[in-house]
Amino acid sequence: MIVTLKDGSIKEYQEAKSVYEIAADISEGLARMACAGEIDGETVDLRTIVDRDCRLSILTFGEEGGRAAFHHTTSHILAQAVKRLYPEVKLAIGPSIADGFYYDVDPATPLTTDDLPKLEAEMKKIVKEALPLRQFTLPREEAIALMKEKDEPYKVELIQDLPEDAVISFYEQGEFTDLCAGPHLMSTKPIKAFKLTSMAGAYWRGSEKNKMLTRIYGTSFTKKADLEEHLARIEEAKKRDHRKLGKELGLFMMREEGPGFPFFLPKGMALKNTLLDYWREIHTKNGYVEISTPVMLSRHLWETSGHWDHYKENMYTTVIDEQDFAIKPMNCPGGILVYQSEPRSYRDLPLRMGELGLVHRHEKSGQLHGLMRVRCFTQDDAHIFMTPEQIREEIKGVARLIDEVYTLFGFKYHVELSTRPENSMGSDEDWEMATDALRAALEDLGLEYVVNEGDGAFYGPKIDFHLEDSIGRTWQCGTIQLDFQLPLRFEMEYIGQDGEKHRPIMIHRVAFGSIERFIGILIEHFAGAFPTWLAPVQVRVLPISDKYTAYAQKVFAALQEAGIRVEIDTKAEKIGYKIREARLQKIPYMLVVGAKEEEEGKVAVRSRFAGDEGARGLDEFISDIQKEIQERTERKVEEATEKK
Repeated sequence: MIVTLKDGSIKEYQEAKSVYEIAADISEGLARMACAGEIDGETVDLRTIVDRDCRLSILTFGEEGGRAAFHHTTSHILAQAVKRLYPEVKLAIGPSIADGFYYDVDPATPLTTDDLPKLEAEMKKIVKEALPLRQFTLPREEAIALMKEKDEPYKVELIQDLPEDAVISFYEQGEFTDLCAGPHLMSTKPIKAFKLTSMAGAYWRGSEKNKMLTRIYGTSFTKKADLEEHLARIEEAKKRDHRKLGKELGLFMMREEGPGFPFFLPKGMALKNTLLDYWREIHTKNGYVEISTPVMLSRHLWETSGHWDHYKENMYTTVIDEQDFAIKPMNCPGGILVYQSEPRSYRDLPLRMGELGLVHRHEKSGQLHGLMRVRCFTQDDAHIFMTPEQIREEIKGVARLIDEVYTLFGFKYHVELSTRPENSMGSDEDWEMATDALRAALEDLGLEYVVNEGDGAFYGPKIDFHLEDSIGRTWQCGTIQLDFQLPLRFEMEYIGQDGEKHRPIMIHRVAFGSIERFIGILIEHFAGAFPTWLAPVQVRVLPISDKYTAYAQKVFAALQEAGIRVEIDTKAEKIGYKIREARLQKIPYMLVVGAKEEEEGKVAVRSRFAGDEGARGLDEFISDIQKEIQERTERKVEEATEKK
């Protein structure tokens, strides 16, 4: 058989070999680092036998599939430790997740975070024992009998849900056996650096109708240094939590009277409106027109769009004049009605319509999370209607716009191209043309991208932009989706150059995504210390005492007249206290005024970036800060000379 490796090189074998044996044949070092394999795009266990021609990649911890196998094996070590220390505990599930793993357990007596060090100590013993993992399979009935014998009711339920002819996979390490399809490492020995990070409640199978289990979270790495770096990043993330900072900085609040419905406070509205002003500016520059469509529309519209049949459980509905209505979960059907409000010609295309539309989606209460997961949000939608020939250039235009946005905020990003899923609609020709157009646009722009096979929307392929924040976390925000189905369902038309009716093609795209979520990301990215142009309060005036309040008011009025967001602190406190308060509020500039400043018509400038910047003329300061705001520059602490 011929095995083609990731680098294109060829290995030939006369007999079948396991993935691990092939890794060892390539190099002993690779075999030591191997966590899993990938055969023709499918992630497999190192024990998997290769007995045919194929493309094979050996996955180490550096690849996503290898990392998942490493984390998954650690979850089994955790489960084994739980059973050793607390034999009466019933096991549920223990998958790998993005940054580690978890295991859901049902203890007879409650487990607490005080138990985590004991579990970690037992896990270290299991790692030291270097237990080999052995996979075996059983017919369904024998698998059920085995799990009943071990008194694992949750495992029994999982197996009973499988087809009667299913062959059930298990993994065994020492005295511990778990229901699992894998993949896993060859032994427990490589799991040298791990940490149990937290505990939480989790309903069995995610349903609030089922029993609440205890979920134990953890993470693991191949090196202690990488684990320590990850844990430091977690601690930094806690400090940057947008819910904590949002409250401290007076940006937004959540109330039990409206779960999942955020309240924006005055400073939060200043931030939000600044973002929306920027959105309007770049969209006008890029040839978009802005529209606004109703928040509530009739059932008939949502039936035509397909949402009533496929998305109704996430929609809020009501009855008006004995007719069903729905609050919109998406803006696109309303945008289509605007397109259809007048006849369209090929001369009108491409037509770029932007909308800052308020949408509502019913999310489960357990999934709500600050501004990141809400039930009501503003989507910075745009819909572009175009001819087939215009797809490539329009995609490039959108990609450039998204790049401009992310670059301004200092985000790195990577791009993914998602192709046709199994449950798609439309012809092969349409899908091929659309996917080729997206790919060509990315290549024209020189953007590197990863292909996500089968992860497109049911109505068309898409490009997703995953941004990376200042502490290395990734967020999916921008997206470009091609759609043939809604133009077909709504019978959209334009008159072509040939005088005949044609069907337009539609792009759905967002840059920020959800404005609320993007604000949450920005709060955490900047740790609340926004660039001056974005800061809710750009300057705070600090009179040294009541005697200088009149001059402080004069400075305040001049700044306000210049369009700068300014506050004045007239509290009867010492100036040191006022400066500390302003710094805690992460205000970019503080202007201290006293006798000398009043006499000379100046202000003593202190900044978040450089501390004491000395006395300056008020007009000079206003000119400089206006320039900083207009150019949307981001002053960094390290760029300035720190003065005491």
